[in-house]
Amino acid sequence: MSDSAAVLTYVLDASAVIAFLRDEPGAALVRQALDERCVISSVNLTEVLTKLQDKGATPEQAEHAMGVLGLETADFCAQAARASAWLRGATRAQGLSLGDRACLALAKERNAPVLTADRPWLLLEAALGLDIRCIRPEIH
Repeated sequence: MSDSAAVLTYVLDASAVIAFLRDEPGAALVRQALDERCVISSVNLTEVLTKLQDKGATPEQAEHAMGVLGLETADFCAQAARASAWLRGATRAQGLSLGDRACLALAKERNAPVLTADRPWLLLEAALGLDIRCIRPEIH
């Protein structure tokens, strides 16, 4: 790759990271994204670390699992909080959580595709003007 070639950045939802760590359907698509450049909101990082702890990982094991992924973590600052809040109206019908909206707000800020295991997000792609990619196969 030449120095002028841009590396695509992906925003990862917590569900995509968990699918990768558990080698669930769609993990291969996350692996491909990790070969590029990925970012996760600090809100989604909290979700992943919590889920790993719920499944029996120690804090050290969870930190190690996340560390080897090499993800950039985007801080959830006041601007991100506002952007996430303003997405509530457009995402209410799909029942998106704060973490979900934090992920989408980060994708919008970075103008980057977002990877998720949550198929209902695809219904929001046009309305939000985002490139949303579901990692799950059609049938699993």
